[in-house]
Amino acid sequence: MRGLLALLVVLLAGLQYRLWFGEGNLPSVWALERTIKSQQLELKALNARNQALKAEVKDLKQGLSAIEERARSELGMIRKGETFFLLPEDN
Repeated sequence: MRGLLALLVVLLAGLQYRLWFGEGNLPSVWALERTIKSQQLELKALNARNQALKAEVKDLKQGLSAIEERARSELGMIRKGETFFLLPEDN
């Protein structure tokens, strides 16, 4: 009986060693799971950015309104006959 108990203890210790320190141990699995979660979040953000860029490209290809908006906001352009007003900001 003692021999069987000793064998079971040695077997259990060997399995525990592999679980905590062997190849594919629990701490490395947990680290990989954290990495996967962070990469999934990054992928989600990048997919949202890609969708926004696709929509902007589609709008730029199809209509002049997006081009006009960019010309106004980024280049400060105005149409013929329009009057430009610059309102100073309060400090």
